[in-house]
Amino acid sequence: MLELLQRPWPWYTAGIIVGLTVPALLLLGNRHFGISANLRHICAACFPSNVKFFKYDWKKEAWNLFFIGGIVVGAFLASTLLADPNPVQVAPALAEELAGYGMTDFSSMVPVELISWPSLFTLRGFILLVGGGFLVGFGTRYAGGCTSGHAIMGLSNLQWPSLVATCCFMAGGFIMANLILPFIMQL
Repeated sequence: MLELLQRPWPWYTAGIIVGLTVPALLLLGNRHFGISANLRHICAACFPSNVKFFKYDWKKEAWNLFFIGGIVVGAFLASTLLADPNPVQVAPALAEELAGYGMTDFSSMVPVELISWPSLFTLRGFILLVGGGFLVGFGTRYAGGCTSGHAIMGLSNLQWPSLVATCCFMAGGFIMANLILPFIMQL
């Protein structure tokens, strides 16, 4: 059993499990799946002020904080107890392309050359971490939800705004990965 949990699961297995979260939440109390709304709940709970956006009864959404807490605990357990000690397997063609950008350390799931404190103080790292984080936060707020909320919950409810938001997320991702990211990686 432990060996089964330590190996990567096929995408269709994880996709089904994530997909079943939506009807489970709806059946267990008409709850809506989403991650980014938790940031609003945390701000409303921790920093009560006169900001209109944070003035609501966040306690009605406390279940969502437990949900996100479960994600954090699960990720911690998976990364510590179920971690695969072997280096990450990267396709040779991708490893060669990444080496062209100066990324050669595949000892963990996160490229150390990009996601680290020393990297943050480089132009490339600052653009990717700070600029990227700002754009993700702004886009999430502007779209009224994040990719999980729109693509998993919204599309399963046949929400037109979620379809538009998901198409825009995908288009933005393709443009970023193929046109902008190679330029940033050369910095």
